[in-house]
Amino acid sequence: MPAMPGTSVKAVTTPPPGSTSSLRVANQRRVIKVLQNAQTGQLVTQADIARATRLAPATVSSIVRELHAAGFVETTAGAGRRGTSVRIARGAGLVVGIDFGHEHVRVAVGELAGRILAETSRQISPTHTCEEGLEIATDLRDKLLSNLEAGPDSVLAIGLGLPAPIGADGLVVSSSILPGWVGVKADEVAAERLGKPVIIDNDANLGAIAEHRRGAGMGHRDMVYVKVSSGVGAGLIIDGRLFRGGGTAGEIGHLTLDESGPVCRCGNRGCLEVYTSVVTIKELLAVQHPNATFAEIVAAARVAHSASRRVIEDAGRQLGWGMAMVANLLNPSCLVIGGDMAQAGDMLLDAISVGLRRHALGSLGAAVELRTAVLGDRASVLGALLLALDSVEPALP
Repeated sequence: MPAMPGTSVKAVTTPPPGSTSSLRVANQRRVIKVLQNAQTGQLVTQADIARATRLAPATVSSIVRELHAAGFVETTAGAGRRGTSVRIARGAGLVVGIDFGHEHVRVAVGELAGRILAETSRQISPTHTCEEGLEIATDLRDKLLSNLEAGPDSVLAIGLGLPAPIGADGLVVSSSILPGWVGVKADEVAAERLGKPVIIDNDANLGAIAEHRRGAGMGHRDMVYVKVSSGVGAGLIIDGRLFRGGGTAGEIGHLTLDESGPVCRCGNRGCLEVYTSVVTIKELLAVQHPNATFAEIVAAARVAHSASRRVIEDAGRQLGWGMAMVANLLNPSCLVIGGDMAQAGDMLLDAISVGLRRHALGSLGAAVELRTAVLGDRASVLGALLLALDSVEPALP
């Protein structure tokens, strides 16, 4: 899917604040965001865009003309100028999302309208090096593009997620989940290997972006997404935006529940993660379920295997304790539980609710909406794709 003739698109470069150019770019982004958020097949008219962005109809018309001239959007005449429907051009370019997990790498290719066109994954050693991981990700990307009859030049930006704290400078701070990435300036190394601009973020942050825009958190201005798999992390959506703090906000897996508890991989004792991760649950049930997957443990719990159910419920109550700390601090309207642990569904949510009631302020614990994620193990790769989309804008004259 090569870019359309005359199409000119680039990664985001920000003009000086307060300039006319800066205002134009900001308005372009508002219009593009409306088009990207439209449901597949939904007709979006210029009047719809004006209502959604609160821009003047004349401003919207001017922006649409500019985007059309750049080959970024297609228009279909309707009843009057404001009735003209608008959509992002199919040939305007592609974006790629890459998600690294403990033992997998998943890659997705999408249109600039936000629709995923192709997706694949591969098992990977948890001890792989950064270079090995990027080589596999590049191979998967190239195969997907080949199947779409597109080349690497049609890719405008790449979003990449890692299950590790990532500093504001793009440095992977620490990770016992992916030790081969520690100390790596991930965005620079990935951009050099993949040959395109790469935006790096923590996998929980990417899951939060995806669930907020496309999943269980839609409609909530303040939402916390908690990913519970091999590790435990959170993505914080505050006033509709992802909150990163100094770069590593959301490491709730290392809240201390018991300073005399088991030693955590981070070096501290009694962290939330040592009581609630999928790794912990599998270790506790190793005698009853040797070499079982977490899905198999959940299945056993559902048919009344008492040990499996007890371990999952205990983990849920501890998660509820951690969620209570978050609720007391941030007062989100929605808590979304994702990652492998979300497979436990209502069994887990009921236990989390107990922990919330015990440890949160009464009004906060009762008001927060508790949900399991709806995007499953695809949340982080979709978030990576959305992150890449956010970094792209048309290069207008």
